[in-house]
Amino acid sequence: MIAKLVEAVFGCRHDRYSFPVTNRRATQRPPAADLTGTYVVCLDCGREFPYDWQEMKVITSPERHRERLAELAKHAA
Repeated sequence: MIAKLVEAVFGCRHDRYSFPVTNRRATQRPPAADLTGTYVVCLDCGREFPYDWQEMKVITSPERHRERLAELAKHAA
């Protein structure tokens, strides 16, 4: 009961994630997968987060990650 009260006041801490999921392009992607094609889900609250396989971490700032993807695209071209 106390845990639910703390979660209601402060929100979820997103400590536990699912294994990264990558959808095929033919299937409909959740919004979290739009950035990299891969996402993870918080096992406590169900919120989806983009995931970067190259750095093997959850993306917390999509704006900063978009800039990095743009730089990598320039180097690849």
